[in-house]
Amino acid sequence: IQPYEKIKARGLPDNIASVLNKLVVVKLNGGLGTSMGCKGPKSLIGVRNENTFLDLTVQQIEHLNKSYNTDVPLVLMNSFNTDEDTKKILQKYSLSRVKIYTFNQSRYPRINKETLLPIAKDVSYSGENTECWYPPGHGDIYASFYNSGLLDNLIAEGKEYIFVSNIDNLGATVDLYILNHLMNPPNGKRCEFVMEVTNKTRADVKGGTLTQYENKLRLVEIAQVPKAHVDEFKSVSKFKIFNTNNLWIALSAIKRLQEKNAIDMEIIVNPKTLDGGLNVIQLETAVGAAIKSFENSLGINVPRSRFLPVKTTSDLLLVMSNLYSLNAGSLTMSEKREFPTVPLVKLGSSFTKVQDYLRRFESIPDMLELDHLTVSGDVTFGKNVSLKGTVIIIANHGDRIDIPAGALLENKIVSGNLRILDH
Repeated sequence: IQPYEKIKARGLPDNIASVLNKLVVVKLNGGLGTSMGCKGPKSLIGVRNENTFLDLTVQQIEHLNKSYNTDVPLVLMNSFNTDEDTKKILQKYSLSRVKIYTFNQSRYPRINKETLLPIAKDVSYSGENTECWYPPGHGDIYASFYNSGLLDNLIAEGKEYIFVSNIDNLGATVDLYILNHLMNPPNGKRCEFVMEVTNKTRADVKGGTLTQYENKLRLVEIAQVPKAHVDEFKSVSKFKIFNTNNLWIALSAIKRLQEKNAIDMEIIVNPKTLDGGLNVIQLETAVGAAIKSFENSLGINVPRSRFLPVKTTSDLLLVMSNLYSLNAGSLTMSEKREFPTVPLVKLGSSFTKVQDYLRRFESIPDMLELDHLTVSGDVTFGKNVSLKGTVIIIANHGDRIDIPAGALLENKIVSGNLRILDH
């Protein structure tokens, strides 16, 4: 695992545009916004100044193409859940300086946990049959990309590497130093697979980690860890880094391995309960698990700023706040924050859905000096509230707390009942 500083220290060559022209950006866009209470593709949720995840991605790549006069395309891996809605929205980018391609990942049958048989009655995907199918995780990218014909087309156009990341990771921007390291390796031998890892904090107990086994790097995910060892896996002392799922992979290597059927990924068993109470099993794979099938793979320990996922409204609060400034689709931590760590924010169940969350904040609080925020119960925030240090706000069941406009809370615990009425 190489430190990012060492890779950055090499600097950039004069011909960075010719290196960029060999790159394709791939975003994993198969997920729905259901965990945040939204219907439709997660990539269409507004995250900053009305911009969605997809808007920010297109802005980043367009900025790159304009700055360097290059032609980096964007490829979206959709699922049958997100394809139709995504394609409708793509029309709005028809005039932007980014070529956008899509392909679909596979559709697999959910399996009845008791009988181990598919629950679908036929292969249709409509009506009551919709619940019978699922997209089998992002490890499906290799086969689906290859089968779509897009992989061959991009190779024919002279593209050499893809940069793959989750569409909800706002830190996953194209890094020219890593790209240069791939295209112009110091020892002359190119890496076929680079995984960006970053140091764990207490907030990252779930991320997969890299291990070395039989001279190959391997990804170990929490779902593969026996129950008895889960705490050990989560500890910061044993595994200090985790996978950001920002990956750089050689196109020619994907083609070679796919043709030999040589990509070997561990299967993750994901148990689910459907709305009707039926227990089913989904078999999934993770894109990073293929690292052991590639030659000369490498982990790069990148700054935490390259991992800024938005999985919950607590994450959304951080990226909407003044902790970050937005420039050409990229979010960077504000220079006004004295230390670069991100505050720990925990919003309770009243904030889970995006529409509830938005209703509870008249404006996003000033969080430049915040370390920790916990909110539980029926709480609303007025305009121009400032939060500093550690702030804990707990409204007991049946109570409501309205934080008044202009309030400054610094190292405060607020509990009980506080109603502010308009007159």
